[in-house]
Amino acid sequence: MNFWETFYKNKLALTGSAIVLLLFLVSIFAPLFAPYDPGQIDLKNVLLSPSLNHLFGTDQLGRDVLSRMIWGARISLKVGFVATGVAIIIGTLLGAIAGYYGGWIDAVIMRFVDVMLCFPTFFLILAVIAFLEPSIWNIMIIIGLTGWMGVTRLVRADFISLRERDFVQAARVIGAGDLRIIFVHILPNAMASILVAATLGIAGAILTESALSFLGIGVQPPTPSWGNILTAGKDNIDIAWWLSLYPGLAILITVVGYNLLGEGIRDSLDPRLKK
Repeated sequence: MNFWETFYKNKLALTGSAIVLLLFLVSIFAPLFAPYDPGQIDLKNVLLSPSLNHLFGTDQLGRDVLSRMIWGARISLKVGFVATGVAIIIGTLLGAIAGYYGGWIDAVIMRFVDVMLCFPTFFLILAVIAFLEPSIWNIMIIIGLTGWMGVTRLVRADFISLRERDFVQAARVIGAGDLRIIFVHILPNAMASILVAATLGIAGAILTESALSFLGIGVQPPTPSWGNILTAGKDNIDIAWWLSLYPGLAILITVVGYNLLGEGIRDSLDPRLKK
């Protein structure tokens, strides 16, 4: 079976793909889907329960929760892709160098990875943010700079198994340099692991951003984010259950969707699962 045949037979992977596609569409066409301006304050309609006029109710400032969640999906998508992109670039470069050259270079890079893994990632992010302004770009970069270690290990393992293959030896014989062998001959064969790591990394980045925003050090109001909507829900949990339920479900469904997609891609690319 080829990749697509295996992928189409995986119902969970298709479910994840549908969730991710829906998130893309909602993010891209947020101005069309949102029934109200997400920043529009209406003090006459504070903490209204879900109704036909406001399907997800309103918050403590009378803003439409559905509109804020739709625009918050755009923030989540941006954070997921930028943060994961940073992590993938750093992890791929370090993993490729460590796996290809081996020896003391490999030892130095992997000991640095071990040191980074000793620090709890979330608390490391909190420590860095304490010295920086909590802007959306700082959040994305910091999440990426603290999330590359797993990618490094995956890419290193692939390079170690690929560097002695016949096609690499043939490239050396014809005079190909190290950079050409790494980026033209070996890296394309390691893209399967990188793609899976990227898909799963997006889910982790979205979850981290939501947690930071919930704590008040992530995306700052009035910019809508699922995390800071949850903060409003925490402050009004006794009288406005919808402020906690809907953004919580959005985060849950999105993270599950990306995880299902990542698992589906991994299963479809694993030759041991093909008949």
